[in-house]
Amino acid sequence: MAAPHAPPHAPRPASLPRRAVPAVLGYAAVRALGLVVLAVWSAARGKSALTLLTARWDSLWYTRVAELGYGYQVRLPNGDVHSNLAFFPLLPWLERLLHAVTPLSYAHAGLVVSLVASLVAAAGIFAVAEHVYGARVGMCAVLLWAVLPVAAVQSMAYSESLFTALAAWALYALLTGRWVSAGLLAALAGLTRPVGGAVVAAVWVAAAVSFARDRGAARADGARLPTRAPSSSAVRRLLGVLVAPLGAAGYVLWVGHRTGKGPLGYLDVQAGWRNGFDGGYAFARFVAARFTSFPSALVGVGLIVGVALLLWLYVTGVRRGQPLGLLVYTGIVLALALCASSYFGSKPRLLLPAFPVLFPLAAALARLRTSRSALLTAALAIASAVYGAFWLNGSGPP
Repeated sequence: MAAPHAPPHAPRPASLPRRAVPAVLGYAAVRALGLVVLAVWSAARGKSALTLLTARWDSLWYTRVAELGYGYQVRLPNGDVHSNLAFFPLLPWLERLLHAVTPLSYAHAGLVVSLVASLVAAAGIFAVAEHVYGARVGMCAVLLWAVLPVAAVQSMAYSESLFTALAAWALYALLTGRWVSAGLLAALAGLTRPVGGAVVAAVWVAAAVSFARDRGAARADGARLPTRAPSSSAVRRLLGVLVAPLGAAGYVLWVGHRTGKGPLGYLDVQAGWRNGFDGGYAFARFVAARFTSFPSALVGVGLIVGVALLLWLYVTGVRRGQPLGLLVYTGIVLALALCASSYFGSKPRLLLPAFPVLFPLAAALARLRTSRSALLTAALAIASAVYGAFWLNGSGPP
Protein backbone atom coordinates (compact mmCIF):
# COMPACT_ATOMS: atom_id res chain seq x y z
CA MET A 1 0.00 0.00 0.00
CA ALA A 2 1.14 3.52 -0.73
CA ALA A 3 2.36 5.71 2.09
CA PRO A 4 -0.45 7.86 3.58
CA HIS A 5 1.12 11.13 2.58
CA ALA A 6 2.89 10.06 -0.64
CA PRO A 7 2.85 12.93 -3.14
CA PRO A 8 0.73 12.33 -6.23
CA HIS A 9 2.52 11.43 -9.42
CA ALA A 10 3.37 14.48 -11.49
CA PRO A 11 1.52 14.52 -14.82
CA ARG A 12 3.63 13.64 -17.79
CA PRO A 13 4.38 16.66 -19.94
CA ALA A 14 2.50 16.79 -23.24
CA SER A 15 4.38 15.66 -26.31
CA LEU A 16 5.65 18.24 -28.77
CA PRO A 17 2.91 17.53 -31.36
CA ARG A 18 0.25 18.16 -28.73
CA ARG A 19 1.95 21.32 -27.51
CA ALA A 20 2.12 22.59 -31.09
CA VAL A 21 -1.59 22.03 -31.82
CA PRO A 22 -2.82 25.46 -30.59
CA ALA A 23 -0.16 27.26 -32.63
CA VAL A 24 -0.94 25.24 -35.76
CA LEU A 25 -4.68 25.81 -35.33
CA GLY A 26 -4.09 29.52 -34.87
CA TYR A 27 -1.95 29.56 -37.98
CA ALA A 28 -4.61 27.66 -39.95
CA ALA A 29 -7.29 30.12 -38.85
CA VAL A 30 -5.24 33.12 -39.98
CA ARG A 31 -4.46 31.57 -43.34
CA ALA A 32 -8.09 30.47 -43.80
CA LEU A 33 -9.10 34.10 -43.33
CA GLY A 34 -6.60 35.09 -45.98
CA LEU A 35 -7.96 32.53 -48.43
CA VAL A 36 -11.57 33.59 -47.83
CA VAL A 37 -10.74 37.25 -48.42
CA LEU A 38 -8.78 36.28 -51.53
CA ALA A 39 -11.72 34.26 -52.87
CA VAL A 40 -14.20 37.11 -52.31
CA TRP A 41 -11.86 39.77 -53.71
CA SER A 42 -11.01 37.67 -56.77
CA ALA A 43 -14.66 36.85 -57.48
CA ALA A 44 -15.51 40.56 -57.33
CA ARG A 45 -12.86 41.17 -59.99
CA GLY A 46 -13.95 38.25 -62.15
CA LYS A 47 -10.84 36.20 -61.38
CA SER A 48 -10.32 32.72 -59.98
CA ALA A 49 -8.57 32.54 -56.62
CA LEU A 50 -7.59 28.95 -57.39
CA THR A 51 -5.86 30.07 -60.58
CA LEU A 52 -4.00 32.79 -58.71
CA LEU A 53 -2.74 30.23 -56.21
CA THR A 54 -1.81 27.44 -58.63
CA ALA A 55 -1.30 28.67 -62.17
CA ARG A 56 0.72 31.89 -62.23
CA TRP A 57 4.37 32.85 -62.03
CA ASP A 58 6.73 30.24 -60.57
CA SER A 59 3.95 27.74 -59.93
CA LEU A 60 3.67 27.26 -63.69
CA TRP A 61 7.36 26.42 -63.92
CA TYR A 62 7.12 23.89 -61.10
CA THR A 63 4.07 22.29 -62.72
CA ARG A 64 5.86 22.01 -66.04
CA VAL A 65 8.84 20.32 -64.39
CA ALA A 66 6.50 17.89 -62.63
CA GLU A 67 4.66 17.03 -65.83
CA LEU A 68 7.39 17.11 -68.48
CA GLY A 69 10.68 17.07 -66.62
CA TYR A 70 13.64 19.35 -67.17
CA GLY A 71 14.78 20.81 -70.46
CA TYR A 72 12.23 23.56 -71.10
CA GLN A 73 13.48 27.10 -71.64
CA VAL A 74 12.30 30.43 -72.98
CA ARG A 75 14.51 32.86 -74.89
CA LEU A 76 13.47 36.47 -74.37
CA PRO A 77 13.81 39.22 -76.99
CA ASN A 78 16.74 40.73 -75.08
CA GLY A 79 18.66 37.45 -75.32
CA ASP A 80 18.07 36.22 -71.74
CA VAL A 81 17.34 32.52 -71.43
CA HIS A 82 14.92 31.36 -68.74
CA SER A 83 15.54 27.67 -68.12
CA ASN A 84 13.50 25.47 -65.80
CA LEU A 85 16.79 24.08 -64.50
CA ALA A 86 16.73 27.07 -62.15
CA PHE A 87 13.95 25.37 -60.16
CA PHE A 88 15.02 22.76 -57.63
CA PRO A 89 13.30 19.39 -57.90
CA LEU A 90 11.74 18.42 -54.55
CA LEU A 91 8.45 20.29 -55.01
CA PRO A 92 7.93 18.98 -58.58
CA TRP A 93 8.76 15.46 -57.37
CA LEU A 94 6.08 15.72 -54.69
CA GLU A 95 3.60 17.16 -57.20
CA ARG A 96 4.25 14.24 -59.51
CA LEU A 97 3.88 11.72 -56.69
CA LEU A 98 0.61 13.20 -55.45
CA HIS A 99 -0.74 13.42 -59.00
CA ALA A 100 0.07 9.73 -59.49
CA VAL A 101 -1.85 8.55 -56.43
CA THR A 102 -4.80 10.99 -56.48
CA PRO A 103 -7.11 12.55 -59.10
CA LEU A 104 -5.44 15.92 -58.54
CA SER A 105 -3.83 17.78 -61.42
CA TYR A 106 -0.17 18.69 -61.12
CA ALA A 107 -1.08 22.29 -60.27
CA HIS A 108 -3.61 21.33 -57.62
CA ALA A 109 -1.19 18.76 -56.22
CA GLY A 110 1.33 21.58 -55.80
CA LEU A 111 -1.23 23.61 -53.86
CA VAL A 112 -1.97 20.67 -51.54
CA VAL A 113 1.74 20.11 -50.93
CA SER A 114 2.19 23.78 -50.08
CA LEU A 115 -0.82 23.90 -47.75
CA VAL A 116 0.28 20.80 -45.85
CA ALA A 117 3.88 22.02 -45.77
CA SER A 118 2.76 25.37 -44.35
CA LEU A 119 1.15 23.58 -41.40
CA VAL A 120 4.31 21.52 -40.88
CA ALA A 121 6.32 24.73 -41.08
CA ALA A 122 4.10 26.34 -38.44
CA ALA A 123 4.68 23.38 -36.13
CA GLY A 124 8.43 23.57 -36.79
CA ILE A 125 8.58 27.30 -36.06
CA PHE A 126 6.73 26.67 -32.81
CA ALA A 127 9.14 23.85 -31.90
CA VAL A 128 12.20 26.04 -32.45
CA ALA A 129 10.82 29.11 -30.67
CA GLU A 130 9.44 27.08 -27.77
CA HIS A 131 12.76 25.32 -27.28
CA VAL A 132 14.62 28.63 -27.09
CA TYR A 133 12.08 31.00 -25.51
CA GLY A 134 9.07 29.04 -24.25
CA ALA A 135 5.62 28.04 -25.47
CA ARG A 136 4.03 31.50 -25.38
CA VAL A 137 6.75 32.98 -27.57
CA GLY A 138 6.45 29.95 -29.84
CA MET A 139 2.75 30.61 -30.32
CA CYS A 140 3.37 34.29 -31.04
CA ALA A 141 6.17 33.48 -33.51
CA VAL A 142 3.88 31.22 -35.52
CA LEU A 143 1.11 33.82 -35.61
CA LEU A 144 3.54 36.56 -36.67
CA TRP A 145 4.76 34.36 -39.51
CA ALA A 146 1.12 33.85 -40.52
CA VAL A 147 0.32 37.58 -40.65
CA LEU A 148 3.33 38.76 -42.63
CA PRO A 149 2.29 41.06 -45.50
CA VAL A 150 3.34 38.45 -48.09
CA ALA A 151 2.01 35.45 -46.15
CA ALA A 152 -0.27 34.66 -49.10
CA VAL A 153 2.76 32.98 -50.69
CA GLN A 154 2.62 30.37 -47.93
CA SER A 155 -0.67 29.16 -49.47
CA MET A 156 0.52 29.15 -53.08
CA ALA A 157 1.99 26.31 -55.14
CA TYR A 158 5.44 27.75 -54.44
CA SER A 159 8.36 26.18 -52.59
CA GLU A 160 8.62 28.68 -49.71
CA SER A 161 6.38 26.72 -47.33
CA LEU A 162 8.05 23.41 -48.13
CA PHE A 163 11.50 24.86 -47.63
CA THR A 164 10.56 26.61 -44.38
CA ALA A 165 9.11 23.37 -43.02
CA LEU A 166 12.31 21.45 -43.76
CA ALA A 167 14.53 24.26 -42.47
CA ALA A 168 12.56 24.72 -39.24
CA TRP A 169 12.64 21.05 -38.34
CA ALA A 170 16.31 20.78 -39.31
CA LEU A 171 17.08 23.63 -36.92
CA TYR A 172 15.01 22.01 -34.20
CA ALA A 173 16.95 18.78 -34.74
CA LEU A 174 20.16 20.77 -34.31
CA LEU A 175 18.94 22.37 -31.11
CA THR A 176 18.06 18.97 -29.65
CA GLY A 177 21.22 17.15 -30.79
CA ARG A 178 19.61 14.97 -33.45
CA TRP A 179 22.48 15.21 -35.90
CA VAL A 180 21.42 12.59 -38.44
CA SER A 181 17.88 14.03 -38.66
CA ALA A 182 19.32 17.52 -39.07
CA GLY A 183 21.57 16.31 -41.88
CA LEU A 184 18.77 14.52 -43.71
CA LEU A 185 16.42 17.49 -43.44
CA ALA A 186 19.19 19.83 -44.59
CA ALA A 187 19.75 17.59 -47.63
CA LEU A 188 16.03 17.76 -48.48
CA ALA A 189 16.04 21.53 -47.99
CA GLY A 190 18.96 21.66 -50.41
CA LEU A 191 16.75 19.93 -53.00
CA THR A 192 14.05 22.57 -52.55
CA ARG A 193 15.62 26.00 -52.99
CA PRO A 194 19.09 27.46 -53.63
CA VAL A 195 19.05 28.96 -50.13
CA GLY A 196 19.23 25.42 -48.80
CA GLY A 197 22.91 26.15 -48.31
CA ALA A 198 21.87 28.20 -45.27
CA VAL A 199 20.61 25.06 -43.55
CA VAL A 200 23.78 23.19 -44.48
CA ALA A 201 25.90 26.01 -43.05
CA ALA A 202 23.91 25.94 -39.82
CA VAL A 203 24.56 22.20 -39.46
CA TRP A 204 28.27 22.58 -40.16
CA VAL A 205 28.79 25.51 -37.78
CA ALA A 206 26.80 23.87 -34.99
CA ALA A 207 28.79 20.65 -35.49
CA ALA A 208 32.10 22.53 -35.40
CA VAL A 209 31.12 24.26 -32.14
CA SER A 210 29.95 20.95 -30.67
CA PHE A 211 33.19 19.26 -31.69
CA ALA A 212 35.27 22.05 -30.14
CA ARG A 213 33.21 21.85 -26.95
CA ASP A 214 33.77 18.09 -26.73
CA ARG A 215 37.52 18.51 -27.18
CA GLY A 216 37.60 21.17 -24.48
CA ALA A 217 35.66 18.95 -22.09
CA ALA A 218 37.93 16.00 -22.83
CA ARG A 219 41.05 18.06 -22.13
CA ALA A 220 39.54 19.34 -18.90
CA ASP A 221 38.96 15.74 -17.84
CA GLY A 222 42.52 14.82 -18.70
CA ALA A 223 41.51 12.43 -21.45
CA ARG A 224 44.11 11.40 -23.98
CA LEU A 225 42.41 12.40 -27.25
CA PRO A 226 44.66 10.44 -29.69
CA THR A 227 43.74 7.10 -28.11
CA ARG A 228 40.14 7.83 -27.24
CA ALA A 229 37.58 6.01 -29.39
CA PRO A 230 34.96 8.28 -30.96
CA SER A 231 31.62 8.20 -29.17
CA SER A 232 28.37 7.24 -30.87
CA SER A 233 27.31 10.89 -30.60
CA ALA A 234 30.43 11.99 -32.48
CA VAL A 235 29.73 9.42 -35.20
CA ARG A 236 26.15 10.65 -35.61
CA ARG A 237 27.36 14.23 -35.70
CA LEU A 238 29.87 13.41 -38.44
CA LEU A 239 27.22 11.55 -40.39
CA GLY A 240 24.88 14.54 -40.20
CA VAL A 241 27.66 16.83 -41.43
CA LEU A 242 28.38 14.54 -44.39
CA VAL A 243 24.74 14.06 -45.38
CA ALA A 244 23.65 17.71 -45.08
CA PRO A 245 25.12 19.04 -48.37
CA LEU A 246 24.16 16.08 -50.55
CA GLY A 247 20.87 17.55 -51.77
CA ALA A 248 22.09 20.95 -52.90
CA ALA A 249 25.45 19.69 -54.15
CA GLY A 250 23.86 16.78 -55.98
CA TYR A 251 21.42 18.96 -57.89
CA VAL A 252 23.97 21.66 -58.72
CA LEU A 253 26.43 19.08 -60.01
CA TRP A 254 23.68 17.39 -62.02
CA VAL A 255 22.77 20.74 -63.64
CA GLY A 256 26.44 21.30 -64.46
CA HIS A 257 26.58 17.88 -66.10
CA ARG A 258 23.29 18.48 -67.93
CA THR A 259 24.44 21.83 -69.32
CA GLY A 260 27.97 20.60 -70.04
CA LYS A 261 29.43 23.53 -68.10
CA GLY A 262 30.75 21.71 -65.07
CA PRO A 263 30.25 22.63 -61.41
CA LEU A 264 29.48 26.27 -62.24
CA GLY A 265 26.77 25.43 -64.75
CA TYR A 266 23.99 26.28 -62.31
CA LEU A 267 25.35 29.82 -61.97
CA ASP A 268 25.01 30.22 -65.73
CA VAL A 269 21.41 29.06 -65.50
CA GLN A 270 20.72 31.66 -62.81
CA ALA A 271 22.51 34.31 -64.87
CA GLY A 272 19.97 33.67 -67.61
CA TRP A 273 17.34 34.82 -65.14
CA ARG A 274 19.54 37.80 -64.18
CA ASN A 275 20.01 36.34 -60.72
CA GLY A 276 23.34 36.82 -59.00
CA PHE A 277 25.00 38.04 -55.83
CA ASP A 278 26.40 41.57 -55.94
CA GLY A 279 26.51 42.43 -52.25
CA GLY A 280 23.36 44.55 -52.49
CA TYR A 281 24.63 47.01 -55.10
CA ALA A 282 21.71 46.54 -57.50
CA PHE A 283 19.19 46.71 -54.67
CA ALA A 284 20.77 49.92 -53.38
CA ARG A 285 20.52 51.45 -56.85
CA PHE A 286 16.88 50.36 -57.05
CA VAL A 287 16.12 52.04 -53.70
CA ALA A 288 18.01 55.19 -54.68
CA ALA A 289 16.02 55.42 -57.90
CA ARG A 290 12.78 55.66 -55.87
CA PHE A 291 13.83 59.13 -54.70
CA THR A 292 13.59 60.71 -58.16
CA SER A 293 9.98 61.78 -57.56
CA PHE A 294 7.81 62.43 -54.54
CA PRO A 295 5.31 59.55 -54.66
CA SER A 296 7.98 56.93 -55.28
CA ALA A 297 10.18 58.49 -52.59
CA LEU A 298 7.74 57.16 -50.02
CA VAL A 299 8.41 53.67 -51.36
CA GLY A 300 12.14 54.31 -51.00
CA VAL A 301 11.69 55.39 -47.40
CA GLY A 302 9.60 52.31 -46.72
CA LEU A 303 12.28 50.03 -48.19
CA ILE A 304 15.01 51.63 -46.09
CA VAL A 305 12.91 51.34 -42.94
CA GLY A 306 12.11 47.71 -43.75
CA VAL A 307 15.73 46.75 -44.26
CA ALA A 308 16.76 48.63 -41.12
CA LEU A 309 14.08 46.77 -39.13
CA LEU A 310 15.32 43.41 -40.40
CA LEU A 311 18.90 44.23 -39.47
CA TRP A 312 17.84 45.52 -36.03
CA LEU A 313 15.87 42.34 -35.35
CA TYR A 314 18.83 40.20 -36.38
CA VAL A 315 21.23 42.17 -34.17
CA THR A 316 18.72 41.88 -31.32
CA GLY A 317 18.80 38.11 -31.74
CA VAL A 318 22.59 38.20 -31.53
CA ARG A 319 22.54 40.33 -28.38
CA ARG A 320 20.00 38.08 -26.69
CA GLY A 321 22.14 35.02 -27.25
CA GLN A 322 20.09 33.27 -29.90
CA PRO A 323 21.67 29.86 -30.67
CA LEU A 324 24.48 30.05 -33.19
CA GLY A 325 22.83 27.68 -35.64
CA LEU A 326 19.79 29.95 -35.89
CA LEU A 327 21.97 33.04 -36.34
CA VAL A 328 23.99 31.43 -39.12
CA TYR A 329 20.87 30.24 -40.92
CA THR A 330 19.03 33.55 -40.59
CA GLY A 331 22.06 35.63 -41.55
CA ILE A 332 22.61 33.70 -44.77
CA VAL A 333 18.92 33.84 -45.74
CA LEU A 334 18.87 37.60 -45.15
CA ALA A 335 22.11 38.12 -47.06
CA LEU A 336 21.01 36.09 -50.07
CA ALA A 337 17.63 37.83 -50.20
CA LEU A 338 18.87 41.40 -49.74
CA CYS A 339 22.15 41.19 -51.61
CA ALA A 340 21.02 39.30 -54.71
CA SER A 341 20.58 41.12 -57.99
CA SER A 342 17.33 39.30 -58.75
CA TYR A 343 13.99 40.94 -59.45
CA PHE A 344 13.36 43.27 -56.53
CA GLY A 345 9.65 42.52 -56.24
CA SER A 346 10.51 38.96 -55.21
CA LYS A 347 12.61 39.95 -52.20
CA PRO A 348 9.73 39.99 -49.67
CA ARG A 349 8.83 36.37 -50.39
CA LEU A 350 12.49 35.34 -50.39
CA LEU A 351 12.60 36.56 -46.78
CA LEU A 352 9.77 34.27 -45.65
CA PRO A 353 12.11 31.42 -44.57
CA ALA A 354 14.01 33.79 -42.25
CA PHE A 355 11.49 33.12 -39.47
CA PRO A 356 13.97 33.36 -36.54
CA VAL A 357 14.19 37.09 -37.19
CA LEU A 358 10.63 37.29 -35.84
CA PHE A 359 11.56 35.91 -32.43
CA PRO A 360 12.34 39.29 -30.77
CA LEU A 361 8.95 40.59 -31.95
CA ALA A 362 7.30 37.38 -30.75
CA ALA A 363 8.88 37.83 -27.33
CA ALA A 364 7.55 41.39 -27.16
CA LEU A 365 4.07 40.23 -28.23
CA ALA A 366 4.16 37.44 -25.64
CA ARG A 367 4.78 39.97 -22.86
CA LEU A 368 1.48 41.74 -23.57
CA ARG A 369 -1.75 40.78 -21.88
CA THR A 370 -3.52 37.97 -23.71
CA SER A 371 -6.43 40.23 -24.69
CA ARG A 372 -4.11 42.85 -26.14
CA SER A 373 -1.93 40.39 -28.03
CA ALA A 374 -5.06 38.68 -29.43
CA LEU A 375 -6.52 42.00 -30.56
CA LEU A 376 -3.25 43.07 -32.19
CA THR A 377 -2.85 39.69 -33.92
CA ALA A 378 -6.42 39.85 -35.23
CA ALA A 379 -5.83 43.32 -36.65
CA LEU A 380 -2.63 42.17 -38.33
CA ALA A 381 -4.40 39.09 -39.71
CA ILE A 382 -7.10 41.23 -41.32
CA ALA A 383 -4.51 43.61 -42.77
CA SER A 384 -2.46 40.69 -44.11
CA ALA A 385 -5.54 39.08 -45.68
CA VAL A 386 -6.60 42.28 -47.40
CA TYR A 387 -3.10 43.05 -48.62
CA GLY A 388 -2.61 39.48 -49.85
CA ALA A 389 -5.84 39.61 -51.86
CA PHE A 390 -4.90 42.99 -53.31
CA TRP A 391 -1.37 41.80 -54.09
CA LEU A 392 -2.32 38.56 -55.82
CA ASN A 393 -4.98 40.28 -57.86
CA GLY A 394 -2.39 42.82 -58.97
CA SER A 395 1.29 42.33 -59.68
CA GLY A 396 1.63 39.46 -57.21
CA PRO A 397 4.83 37.61 -56.34
CA PRO A 398 7.14 37.09 -59.31
